Amino acid sequence: MPRLAFLIVLASALPLMGQTPAPAPAQRPVLRALPIGGDDDPESQPVPLGAESVQPAASVPVRPALVPAKPAAALPVEPVVPALETTTPVESLAAPSPLDAKPTGDDAVRLQIFLDESNFGPGVIDGKPGRFTELAVYSWNEVNGHPINDWVAVNTAARKAVPNPHAVTVVPDVATAWVDPSLPTKRSLQATKKRMSYRSMAEFMSERYHCDVPYLVTLNGAKKINNLKPHDSILVPNVKPFLIEKLTGARHEAQEGLSQRHVVVDTRINQARIFEAAPAALVVAEPGTEAVQPTTRANRGLVASFPITPGKPQFIKLGTWELRNMIELPHWRYDQQLLDTGKRSNNALNIPPGPNSPVGVIWNGLSRPGIGMHGTSDPETIGRARSAGCVRLANWDAIRLPNLIRPGTTVEIR
Repeated sequence: MPRLAFLIVLASALPLMGQTPAPAPAQRPVLRALPIGGDDDPESQPVPLGAESVQPAASVPVRPALVPAKPAAALPVEPVVPALETTTPVESLAAPSPLDAKPTGDDAVRLQIFLDESNFGPGVIDGKPGRFTELAVYSWNEVNGHPINDWVAVNTAARKAVPNPHAVTVVPDVATAWVDPSLPTKRSLQATKKRMSYRSMAEFMSERYHCDVPYLVTLNGAKKINNLKPHDSILVPNVKPFLIEKLTGARHEAQEGLSQRHVVVDTRINQARIFEAAPAALVVAEPGTEAVQPTTRANRGLVASFPITPGKPQFIKLGTWELRNMIELPHWRYDQQLLDTGKRSNNALNIPPGPNSPVGVIWNGLSRPGIGMHGTSDPETIGRARSAGCVRLANWDAIRLPNLIRPGTTVEIR
């Protein structure tokens, strides 16, 4: 069916949004059951805190520096009907890739956007489909009754649903409220801030459009992306944007239907799969008998799947747990002893909420204390760097969870 373009607000369209201050940290619920793993990257483990005073923590890695790239050639623009967010789809001029294989070029971006908006997360949208895109294709095929490694059906569906893989958009005024280039890297100094903001307009815009800064550089050139400011227009993936300014710090309660769902977190393939109730039964041959040939049938019980980074083996707890709470924009209790041993100490800092918080923009706590599913400050590391104890998703994926599951959901970590 025709695909709606999702639009960003121009400065004149949302005067109030740009002026609305974020809720004061004291008014948001302070997270009590907190992850064993706060610093997701093993190389960014903080320095132990002193018994009587707070010592500066180790530096936290900042996202990679921008890589120079030539600006993309100008492309013709199709007019669209103005809506809440103003983006203009850009017609693709690239030659199509074969339907029966992993796509390249614009078709690769088109496929990643299609999977993302179908709730089968391909990871960062970058036009370079890797393992997470493959897993997302497998999930889509499973739901729709196609052979697991069939590329024809999904590529065909993606071309129909996403005719224009890129769009021109404008940096909104609201970005200034969420960007702080002076955000410190030491935890002791971060605790004095009101928000763990983005460090640049490039970070803000890349996460908004489910990609990374290097891909924005590829599309627009390093000079433009390094110097972004409100009202600048840039080329982005034509995906529904993650509107961080819409977050209120809400606590999501149980809801019939969503609370009965079942999540399987597979730490071997780094994927979380959400089912209506329980996973579909597997057909397994008895020992010594002829193997049962699997039949291809649609598994409508599979609702969504997303790439994840699991906790370290010594901290992640395999088993079946219950989802207990879901809190937007959580505070993070920074406790070195908890990170090292799994036991709380009295020396801790409250790190404020925000997209650069180690737990990202939402915390989903399990019945196992200190373990949960949460966002991240570094979406480009999902599936690579291990978290210290929890299950980590990109912020744009993590924030969808309240629309898919609710407290009461069974979460199986295997």
